[in-house]
Amino acid sequence: MSKSNLLILMVDQMSGVLLDDDMINLVHMPNMHSLIERGVRFENAYTSSPLCTPARASFMTGQLPSRNGVYDNAAEFAASTPSFAHYLRGLGYQTALSGKMHFVGPDQLHGFEERLTTDIYPADFGWTPNWERPLDRIDWWYHNLSSVTNAGIAEVSNQLEFDDEVAYHAKLKLYQYARRIDKRPFCLCVSFTHPHDPYVARQKYWDLYKNDDIPLPKISAIPYALQDAHSQRLYDAVDYRSFDIDDVDIRSARHAYFANISYLDEQIGDIIAVLDHCDFKDSTKILLCSDHGDMLGERGLWYKMNFFEYASRVPFVLTTDDPSLAGKTISTPVTTHDILPTLVELAGGSVEELACEIDGKSVLVLASNTEDPQRAAYSEYCAEGSVAPMIMIRREKYKFIYCPADPPQLFDLECDPLEKNNLAERDSHMAIVQEFRDEIQTHWNLDEFSADVLHSQKCRRVVDFANRQGRFSPWDYQPPSSSHDRFMRNHMDLNVVESNNRYPKPNE
Repeated sequence: MSKSNLLILMVDQMSGVLLDDDMINLVHMPNMHSLIERGVRFENAYTSSPLCTPARASFMTGQLPSRNGVYDNAAEFAASTPSFAHYLRGLGYQTALSGKMHFVGPDQLHGFEERLTTDIYPADFGWTPNWERPLDRIDWWYHNLSSVTNAGIAEVSNQLEFDDEVAYHAKLKLYQYARRIDKRPFCLCVSFTHPHDPYVARQKYWDLYKNDDIPLPKISAIPYALQDAHSQRLYDAVDYRSFDIDDVDIRSARHAYFANISYLDEQIGDIIAVLDHCDFKDSTKILLCSDHGDMLGERGLWYKMNFFEYASRVPFVLTTDDPSLAGKTISTPVTTHDILPTLVELAGGSVEELACEIDGKSVLVLASNTEDPQRAAYSEYCAEGSVAPMIMIRREKYKFIYCPADPPQLFDLECDPLEKNNLAERDSHMAIVQEFRDEIQTHWNLDEFSADVLHSQKCRRVVDFANRQGRFSPWDYQPPSSSHDRFMRNHMDLNVVESNNRYPKPNE
């Protein structure tokens, strides 16, 4: 039996909340709607860590940051840690990446045979946080709120230029696969940087929405003194005192965010059209996911870096061969580090035979059978805005957030989907809080975790400082570019070139 091809469509900073019933029709995204109708949607899917690099490393390795050591946006992804791309190549797959994955360190492939583009973000240690001085702002790379106050329309931007290239190379690669010169099944990961801020969109997509129809946050900005401890740190991290954010700014930023999802949706539709045109539709599983979400002004918070639903819940949709599963919704919590074992299982591999211990579990049994009330989603955060490791556990209706430096938080998401009421200090919920505390005690050694993060930060700061003295040798990926073996050259057989590079071939 032939193996399915795998197409992974990864977007950046798209909140899973936008797929909820009260939000999904606000955003013009017909192609994502189509995937949802064809596939299984995991409505309570969470990021492994609400920040780009640790989220993506967990997606690649099936491991939480505490296990793989990728703690923040400047933490090295070790070349010795197997990724799903390594496992799939071992199972006979071609593997390629078009777009962002924010690998930090000298290994910029991590199992992919090909990277079709460079990355949009740096690969060095320059963005290393410092828990020895955790409340200091690092102005040259920390977020501030200028993305909100400068939101609007532009026909080209850093991000748009990047994602145009990502889509182009993804479509070209599918045509190359269609020629079937290499008979192996493929895993193509297409990873965009939108709708990640800055909130700047093309006029074409902006005009899909009326500004007055863009909803304002369900919870308006909470005064600093009334915020929880971590949210106060995030207010400081984005330099909120230097900006006066009003409803016009908020609506413009959200308008651009929605417009950029529509831009992405069109790119995704074009890629799927090429997939179908190349006769891959019935032989390809498609996974749609995001690395983390975006607060979009809810509670006065922007971007990510916390465990509230807008930032931590993500889209997660998987198409299957079973038409009876089309349009199915799964409520059991899952995470993005569940993707590696899921892909391995789809590729015919054995999760029990993986080289390294992982934290993820395949979602295929959930997709095809019943819900699992005991299954939990775990997430960690230990990057900018934090002062110690932060842990989130989502099980059934409860979300528990714990940090040794802060008061705990417990939310009943069935009764309180907007997370307004912290139940952690209420006598009626003390037993539940204790159960979650015991679970954290069992699964994590937080003193050791904190010490590992501090040690990693200190070492990386030394290396980064030294690397910037004298000649700087960057690790950023440089896609190979040679014209010697493209198109027609005199060391090639013209008939072979024309035959190999044509799709469809004559008489097919």
